[in-house]
Amino acid sequence: MLNKGLRDEEKIRIDNVLKTLRTLIYVPYPLNNLEKENIENQLKEIGLNLKTLSSQTNEDLITLLIQLHFDWEHLEQFGDILVEFSKDENYDFTDKALAIYQYIQQESKVFSFGINTKISSLKNK
Repeated sequence: MLNKGLRDEEKIRIDNVLKTLRTLIYVPYPLNNLEKENIENQLKEIGLNLKTLSSQTNEDLITLLIQLHFDWEHLEQFGDILVEFSKDENYDFTDKALAIYQYIQQESKVFSFGINTKISSLKNK
């Protein structure tokens, strides 16, 4: 387990990567090669890449994210990024986002109307 100082640094690092990913994902689609490369580079900052993201089972991805020290907020943000990224016709990570949201709802022991709305929205697509 990380001590408090390292945990805070890790949280800040993950926050920064997710913020950058979010800005890269919210661009007009389809993504060009430079945009994909930028996304790939940001994913590498947290130990992922597009190939790994595509090939991981939902459960394995969640386990990996937990091992990478993602907290509930980070998991939700990453799920949001996956939903937005899925708007590109070449990628569909909605099932992974749904699994992440369901995991948060179940494991956090706190009911979130926001996450519940995201789960319902993805199930109705």
